[in-house]
Amino acid sequence: MALTVSPLVRTPAKIGAGLFLLWSVLHIYVGVAGAVEYFTGDITSQWTLLIGGTNAPVSGFQFPTDALTANAQSHLLLNFCLDVGGYGVLGVIVAWMIWARASWTGYLIGVVVIGIADLTFLFALVTSGIIVANVPTVAGPIIWFLAVAITPFGMPPLRRDLPKAQPDDMEINEISRAGTGSQ
Repeated sequence: MALTVSPLVRTPAKIGAGLFLLWSVLHIYVGVAGAVEYFTGDITSQWTLLIGGTNAPVSGFQFPTDALTANAQSHLLLNFCLDVGGYGVLGVIVAWMIWARASWTGYLIGVVVIGIADLTFLFALVTSGIIVANVPTVAGPIIWFLAVAITPFGMPPLRRDLPKAQPDDMEINEISRAGTGSQ
C-alpha cells in the first residue's frame, strides 16, 4: 500500500482519513487488551475490562464461579474484543482508501459498516449503562462522527462531467449522418 496522497484528496479528506486512523488505533487497542486479558488474566479481569457502567458496576457484578460458565464467557469476551479490533483493522483500510485513492467506496464503508459497529456499541452498551461512559468509551463515536462529517468536503465530486465532444467525434457523426441520407 502506497502512503502517497492522491492528488484528488483535499485537506478535509486528509483530516477525515487521519480521524479514521485514530479511531482504528483505539479499536485495535481494545482487541489487543482483550486478547492479553484472555491469555494472562481470568474471567474477572476480562469482565472488568468491559463493564463498570451505572447499570453494571464491577462491585455488584456476579462473576461466574463454575468452570463451564467461566470458559464460555471468557471465549465470548475474547470474541467481542477481537471483533472490535477487527473493526479497527477495517478502519485502517478505510483511512488508506480515502488518503491514497480518494475513494468514495472507502468513505461509505466507513459511514455504514463502522457506523453500525460504533453506534451499536454506543447505544447498546454505553447509554444503557453496561460500559462506563467516560472519555475513552465515547471518544470512538465522537471521532467517527467527526471523520464522517469532515471527509466529504475534501473528496472529489461524486459525479464527473462527461468529456466534451472532440473534433474526431464530430467527423464520425458527420459520416454516420451522410450514410443515413440526412444532411
